[in-house]
Amino acid sequence: MRTRNSSTTKRATLADVAKVANVSAITVSRVINQPDKVSSDLCQRVQEAIDMLGYIPNQSASSLASARSGVIGVSIPSLSNIVFNDVLRGIYDVAGASDYKVLLVDTHYSPLEEEKMIRTLLSQSPEAMIITGGDQTRACERMLAKAGLPVVQIMEILNQPLDMNVGFSHYQAGFDVALKLLATGCQRLGFIGARMDARVQQRMAGFRDALQERGKLNEKFLVTTPEPSSIALGGELFRSLLSLSAGQVDGIFCCNDDLALGALFESQRMNIKVPTDISLCGFNDFESSAFVNPSLSSVHVPRYEMGVQAAQMIVQVLEGEAVAQKQRDIGFEVILRQSSRPIQ
Repeated sequence: MRTRNSSTTKRATLADVAKVANVSAITVSRVINQPDKVSSDLCQRVQEAIDMLGYIPNQSASSLASARSGVIGVSIPSLSNIVFNDVLRGIYDVAGASDYKVLLVDTHYSPLEEEKMIRTLLSQSPEAMIITGGDQTRACERMLAKAGLPVVQIMEILNQPLDMNVGFSHYQAGFDVALKLLATGCQRLGFIGARMDARVQQRMAGFRDALQERGKLNEKFLVTTPEPSSIALGGELFRSLLSLSAGQVDGIFCCNDDLALGALFESQRMNIKVPTDISLCGFNDFESSAFVNPSLSSVHVPRYEMGVQAAQMIVQVLEGEAVAQKQRDIGFEVILRQSSRPIQ
């Protein structure tokens, strides 16, 4: 049996780096934390020692010494949902350019899991938090309040944000989709939705209210499931809606592009012509939506810009600058493509 050699497994220390580089421990610390205050030759010598020893700085010790962790905690509902890719890219771009690190957690669309993950994030002494939506538990809200950190809630506009807020109105987006589809000549509109988190429910509520105001609402045409979204599920829900409506529905708003693509592919298998027989509109405006045939109508949201603005607000506060507008509506655009008829 192979035994471990303690001399090769021992973690290198700051003192070890100082010894190899032939400098003081203070100098090594300065090279790591304030390289602009050290000559380039000295920086290179210390960096060579760090690389040779495989030294990993103790960030916890550094944050205790400086009272600054340089960390921004970020909480999102799903790492597998590509909707958040652009948002995270915006956050990382701004944070990285300002020398802040991002600590990311996945809450799996569960307020209780979010509470647990935010407790974990706060134990790492972040300087600020970016969290998704406004459906936190009371315990989670209390934790964030007691932490006294700058907080930005993203992805939706909230009536009473905890601190700062960047998002858009999902309710208004759903409302506007209904109006757009009605304006193309659709008379019997349906909705298909999955997972049905708070933001999806807001989209459905706006869509429903717009139809009700115009005397076009049929509750049988609203088909939902708590299951996670997928293209396959979109096809299933499409068939369910056609069955429940006895084939009467002539336009469908899908709560996201996954479901809309599934509905589109299923319509083709069923020899239902889009948009001649039925119009389709999704939500999120994935890149693929513009390239399928027919191209898919959808709701575009500037997600990258949302991430950028959220991170910029955090950096402003951490750098001692005032944030003039603490709640920002980044808006959305309903884009009608070939899957829905032109507005009449």
